[in-house]
Amino acid sequence: MHIQEWLETVPAVSVYLLVGVVIGLESLGIPLPGEIVLVSAAILAATQDHINPFVLGTCASVGAIVGDSIGYLIGRKGGQPLLVWAGRKFPKHFGPDHVAMAEAKFDKWGMWAVFFGRFIALLRIFAGPLAGVLKMPYWKFLIANVLGGIIWAGGTTALIYTVGMVAEPWLKRFSTWGLVAAVLFGIGSFLVMKRRAKKAAAARKAAEAPVAATVD
Repeated sequence: MHIQEWLETVPAVSVYLLVGVVIGLESLGIPLPGEIVLVSAAILAATQDHINPFVLGTCASVGAIVGDSIGYLIGRKGGQPLLVWAGRKFPKHFGPDHVAMAEAKFDKWGMWAVFFGRFIALLRIFAGPLAGVLKMPYWKFLIANVLGGIIWAGGTTALIYTVGMVAEPWLKRFSTWGLVAAVLFGIGSFLVMKRRAKKAAAARKAAEAPVAATVD
């Protein structure tokens, strides 16, 4: 069976559920490739008539908002020990460098760290839990969470779907090139944030050094 024919047999509800669940779990604080899944699904919607981009965008938005809200509640209940535990379990995502970078963004931007964090791959998994750990007022978190979730999820779906419709003749074999593009985009975002995390950690160590010297 040709890949195009096989894709036509994939139930639309399965795609909607996959996108909503993956993005929800990522927003909750579990390191999953939510952006890659969303981009791939939007490309699929552009090449398959049975997948509705409006429903897809809605599912992605709901997953993002609900996942972030649950992450906030977990962070508020778990507090700082939660970050320590996550650092042991997922050192590549919740290590001291990454936490330092995320906390620096929250100190600088406040509630808008939740909003802008939605658009940054690595910061996306921190936004909800860290806002809870830092005891951000829920009404501030909720505003930034809802706006960020809708604009990021809905906007990404609309953008990729529109590009996909324009380039549909070249996307008939999207399973290869579309997925490769999505993976490269996700990896690029991750590497940029990893580099920023190292810089934040270096700045934190430099700031702590004079204090340690004074104590000695």
